Amino acid sequence: MTIIERILSKGSGRKVGPGDKVESKVDLVVIRDLGGGEVVVQYEKSFGSEPVWDPARVALTFDYQAPAKAAEVADSQRVCRQFARRQGIHRLFDVNYGIGQHVLLEHGLARPGSVVVGTGSHINQLGAVSCFATGVSGPEMVAALRTGKLEFVVPETVKVTFKGSYSFPTCSKDLALHFVSRVGPKAAGGKTLEFYGHALNEFQVHDALTLASLVTEIDGKTGFVPPNEQVAAFLKSRIGQAIELPAADADAAYSGSVDLDVQDLPPQVACPHTPLNVKAVNEVRGTHIDFAFIGSCTNGRFEDLALAAAVLKSAGKVHANVQLTISPATIEVARKCLRSGYYETFLDAGAIVTNPGCSLCAVGHHGALGRGDVLVSSSNRNLLGQLGEGAEVYLASPATVAASAVKGEITDPGEFLR
Repeated sequence: MTIIERILSKGSGRKVGPGDKVESKVDLVVIRDLGGGEVVVQYEKSFGSEPVWDPARVALTFDYQAPAKAAEVADSQRVCRQFARRQGIHRLFDVNYGIGQHVLLEHGLARPGSVVVGTGSHINQLGAVSCFATGVSGPEMVAALRTGKLEFVVPETVKVTFKGSYSFPTCSKDLALHFVSRVGPKAAGGKTLEFYGHALNEFQVHDALTLASLVTEIDGKTGFVPPNEQVAAFLKSRIGQAIELPAADADAAYSGSVDLDVQDLPPQVACPHTPLNVKAVNEVRGTHIDFAFIGSCTNGRFEDLALAAAVLKSAGKVHANVQLTISPATIEVARKCLRSGYYETFLDAGAIVTNPGCSLCAVGHHGALGRGDVLVSSSNRNLLGQLGEGAEVYLASPATVAASAVKGEITDPGEFLR
């Protein structure tokens, strides 16, 4: 069996294969502030004040706008808070906690082999720890809240193997961008992916999260990054007990396989207006920028911000014509950055540091772009209109974003880091 087949076989109580329609138990239901209010309204319209199937297996996360910047979002958050109180749901991670899937991981709620459903399109990022997490519709969320079960069609799986290795300042974001540019929606759409290869041996949690976060951009269901020793140790420390890691059988049947050569891969950048439009940084070197952003569910972990701090310490202040915004993924990350002195580094360099949350990932967060503005971002999506009509967004690693913010143009981070 593949990983997804193993997880859904366990959840349904029978052996399953691709294309099978199964009813599986759900281990966690996650209501996000984006769309969460509608789910609550639908639930209470259908079931009134009847209890959810298990309040201990429901979590609410507020990260889309933290705090709310629009009345409709504030209303949704209020509805969610009241629902949590009425239902006795204690896992309410309000606007001060940070990005939902990261918070779940830090609190030991994203367990390998578990089934998690939520209202956000990037909750599948938890495939970084071999958790089957997937976004579902409002009616499906209501059904999961009431019964603790949900129907799934078992997806096919594509095996992706990275050949060779790369060296600093190339990092996991560059690997992830290279991956989406080579494996598009035609190959991955509606399927799960399993990632293997020597390049992943030294992955830490933030690396796995970065790679898994890009799966949505090629319409993949979930991307599984089987935990190595470092990631398994992190999980054990958060879950507080021994963990079982689901693994694919040696003779697992895949619908396809892709080998990607990453030997000596240079830093990458995704150009407007799709994450698939990827080039080596040096091919677009010198492109003028107006804004820069480091954060998001893709690159807002402590290690990501530490890399940005290293560039800024080496390179100096942010260019006078560039606005650099830095957003920690969670309050835990923010506190660690504070203790490490990175906030001082960021502020001394002229950056804007925000509270934890999704931040500059879509319109409605910490700033929007005007017509003709150019942003280089460590996020995962650069579609036309994502941050402002008529703006252009480039995607890159935290190191490339920081280096570019200093120079005022897209820059190879190797100029400042070796």
